[in-house]
Amino acid sequence: MSMLSMKFKNRNVKSAINLLFLLLLGGCSPPNGDEIVDKALALHGGSLYENSVIDFDFRGRHYTLERDDGLFRYHRIFLDSTGQYHDVLSNSGFERTLNGRKVPLTPEWEGKYSNSINSVAYFALLPFGLNDAAVNKAYLGEESIKGQNYYKIRVTFDQQGGGQDHEDVFVYWFRADTYRMDYLAYSYQTEEGGMRFRKAVNQREVGGIRFADYINYAAEKGNWNVEALASGFEQNELEQLSEIKLENVEVKRTLLR
Repeated sequence: MSMLSMKFKNRNVKSAINLLFLLLLGGCSPPNGDEIVDKALALHGGSLYENSVIDFDFRGRHYTLERDDGLFRYHRIFLDSTGQYHDVLSNSGFERTLNGRKVPLTPEWEGKYSNSINSVAYFALLPFGLNDAAVNKAYLGEESIKGQNYYKIRVTFDQQGGGQDHEDVFVYWFRADTYRMDYLAYSYQTEEGGMRFRKAVNQREVGGIRFADYINYAAEKGNWNVEALASGFEQNELEQLSEIKLENVEVKRTLLR
């Protein structure tokens, strides 16, 4: 074999090795925020979120969340000394009735009640909602919590379509092996602001949808930011505030059209 032939052969071998290395490198690249959330949604319930009636009790009030391909109607029913209240938040707006009679409300109170119901629904249905048009996702890399690796996603919201709390910042931790959402944290601006960290517990599947309860922590000690709250949790620097439990969960199918 001539020296020229050997040079061409060596060059071809090197080129093949370099190409294989690039392919392997590309195949090992981490998923982006959209891919992680898509896989998490598939694990937690997928399309079932959009075509279901979900009933549960939360802190003494009964909630019914009806969804049908973009249409939604969220109900909250509770009793007090004056009778039975029935709140309804839907694509059309908010309405409150007391003992079957409509209660007139100012725009301010309509906004407060709407936000309250929407907040309960948001947390109950997570990670559903993380692909909404107003959501911005950023992949922050992997992080270990209690010896388990997690994909870490930061979520912010556009002002248009992001709701009254569009300035809030959320961070979610999805297991790197299964895409299960085990932890979340958020910073909020209302009532002087603050930060919370939540650990998912009692994760269970009902009607094909995965639900969780949470242990709720506050970052009262130390100088933490919302993206570092998992470290505060690991170091036992967070204060446990409460347990968030969804009780008597039921899932059915419905059509609102």
